Amino acid sequence: MNREIRSVDDLLRVLDGLFAGGPAWDRFYEDRERPVPFFAAEPDENLDAWLRDGRLRGGRALELGCGPGRNARRLAEAGYEVDGVDVSPTAIAWARERAPGVRFHLADIFAVDLPHESYDLIYDSGCLHHLAPHRRISYRALLDRHLAPGGHFGLVCFAAGTGDPDSGTEVPDAQLYRDGSLHGGLAYTPDELRRLFDGYAEIELRPMREGTGRFGRSFLLAGLFRRPLSG
Repeated sequence: MNREIRSVDDLLRVLDGLFAGGPAWDRFYEDRERPVPFFAAEPDENLDAWLRDGRLRGGRALELGCGPGRNARRLAEAGYEVDGVDVSPTAIAWARERAPGVRFHLADIFAVDLPHESYDLIYDSGCLHHLAPHRRISYRALLDRHLAPGGHFGLVCFAAGTGDPDSGTEVPDAQLYRDGSLHGGLAYTPDELRRLFDGYAEIELRPMREGTGRFGRSFLLAGLFRRPLSG
């Protein structure tokens, strides 16, 4: 059948197919000894800082694209009830070893069956910047559906304008569809993130800090936003 688009979800799935040659995450996580910086056991420096200074104070947490569980473990240690979601069976297996007290879900973040409707914190370290542009719509809808009023949203993503070869691409959205590639991940400016999360209060938005003893790379942006109590 050639005329398969009859809903927004149909359209999103067709657009997903344009990037079918994207990262193979299960193969990516197979060799734990590879010199990949975020394979380290340490949590993100920004997340650790927000927990230590009291800006994040516990409750229910949802981590999107949790990988091998280093941030989920830190959240659990801080007293959060944590649900972590990732599409890679290998990453989930590693995460369960690292953080046995956390509930991990092997699923697409847009199709996961979560045990709770709302969360006090939604955290994402490296998931958003691997999503195709049309999935920003799904992503914002996920936040609006699951982030509790007054809850916090924390994010780490590639920063535009750093000149660092390890950062993401600044290729325009339209060109990504022509190329059929996300070129390893998308870089964002602070203003682009502010527009994407318009209506959420910005608490902090800055480059990650290096040399803290936690995971941090200066070509990554760290942001903390709060959802209004109403509206």
